Amino acid sequence: MAQQLADGVWLLDLGLVPPLATNAYLVDDTGGSRSGTRGTAVDGGTGTESDAGVTLVDAGLFWNLQSIRDELAAAGYAIGDIDRVLLTHYDLDHTTGLNRIADELTAPVYLGSDDARMVDGDHDPDAFHHKGLFHRIARKVAPLPDGLTVEPVEDGDRVGRFTAHHTPGHNPGHTAYVHDDGAAFLGDLVWEEDGELTPPFWLDSYDMRELRESIRRFGDRADDFEVACMGHGTPMTSGGGVAMERLIEQL
Repeated sequence: MAQQLADGVWLLDLGLVPPLATNAYLVDDTGGSRSGTRGTAVDGGTGTESDAGVTLVDAGLFWNLQSIRDELAAAGYAIGDIDRVLLTHYDLDHTTGLNRIADELTAPVYLGSDDARMVDGDHDPDAFHHKGLFHRIARKVAPLPDGLTVEPVEDGDRVGRFTAHHTPGHNPGHTAYVHDDGAAFLGDLVWEEDGELTPPFWLDSYDMRELRESIRRFGDRADDFEVACMGHGTPMTSGGGVAMERLIEQL
C-alpha cells in the first residue's frame, strides 16, 4: 500500500520479495494544485513554483504484484496526473513497470544520457562483461515502451525542482535526483539494509570501484537531505544524509 514519507512524497510499494521488490516514488510539489509544466531539463538555476509538478520516480517491474496504477490510486492520484517520470537507470526492475501505464502516459521520461544511449542502441555495452551482456539482451526483449518521449539527462541538470547527479558504477548512466525540499532519490546508488545504507552487490553492477567513488562524490556535492529514497530497502524519513556520511566513512 502507498505510504506517505513526507509532505508530497509517497512510497509506491510494488510488492514481491528482495531483490525484486523495487521501490517507486511519487513526488507532488504543486501544493495540491496538480498543475505541472511538463518542462524539459534545464542546466543550473534554482527551483521555482513554476517548476512544480507531479513526478514519478522509477516504475518497478512489469510483474510486480502491485501495479503502479493501484499504488497511485491508493495515494489519491491517477496516471493522467503525472507530469514527468524520472528514471534513475535502465534496469528491468526499475523501468518495465512503465509498460503497465504506457498507453495512458503522456509525460516525458528522463533518463541519464549514457543509459539512454545504451537503450537506443547508440552505445553497445561490453559483451564480455556480465552486466553488459545482460543489457545487450534486455534492451531487445524489454525496451522502453514505444511512443514515450525520452529526454537524456546530464550531471547537474535541473528537472523541475530536482537536481540530477550522475552516479555511474551500478550503470554507466545511473542518476540520482535530489529535490529542493530535502528528499534524495537514490535508485541503486545505495540500498538499505538493517537501517543502514550499503552499496549494491557486485553481480548487479558494472564497476564497484566507480560505484564507491560515485557515492563519495554524491556525498560531497549533493545538497543536504533528510529523506533517503532508495530503490531497494526501507526508505529513511529522516537522517538520510547522516546515514550516507556513515557509509562513506566505511568505504
